[in-house]
Amino acid sequence: MDKITLLKLHCQEIPPQQGPLAPEAITSSLKAVPEWKSGEKKIERKIVFKNFVMALEFVNDVGRLAEAEQHHPDIFIHYNQVTFSLWTHTVGGLSTNDFIMATKIDALYARG
Repeated sequence: MDKITLLKLHCQEIPPQQGPLAPEAITSSLKAVPEWKSGEKKIERKIVFKNFVMALEFVNDVGRLAEAEQHHPDIFIHYNQVTFSLWTHTVGGLSTNDFIMATKIDALYARG
């Protein structure tokens, strides 16, 4: 899916029997979020800010977004660096929801 399509979507509940995305779908979806790196079963992005306060403010913005979408990233703050990790626990890997959230996090960051 492309970035514009992902931005228009909202995260949906995914039943465990659906399973994770196929490798081809992951490769295709990663093109919409090139700053994100794919691990074995998750995607991650590190963003560096000027200082801790800016990093924390962005984390709070992402927290509100995650609540609205009901899809919550793991967040690690190290002073001015924030690492976001996304995967869908119910399917044990990546789902479309992860790419929706990654795209929305990127858009939030781009707005500054």
